[in-house]
Amino acid sequence: MASQGLRPHMHATARVTAPVAPKLGPVSSRILPSLLVLGAAYTVGTYVRKQLSREAGAMDRIFSQQNTPEVEAARKKALQVEVNGDPRNNLLNFLDNK
Repeated sequence: MASQGLRPHMHATARVTAPVAPKLGPVSSRILPSLLVLGAAYTVGTYVRKQLSREAGAMDRIFSQQNTPEVEAARKKALQVEVNGDPRNNLLNFLDNK
């Protein structure tokens, strides 16, 4: 049995069986990591968007309870809305877009 190069604890069929994990071809070895990275980025992006949406909803509920006519008048006076324009309507206010 030593001439076959088997270790004492190995059975003869262990040498003949195919490997469990198939070898990847050159195309698969380039595409699979890219797909994994894209999938992870998509998952993280979806999670972040979901959390931001949840937080925006919570903030909207809080501010809707506080937006009384008196608070709005004080805000307009403090921000000089008539002179400088309303910052809520600014083009740079992209976080408000839903």
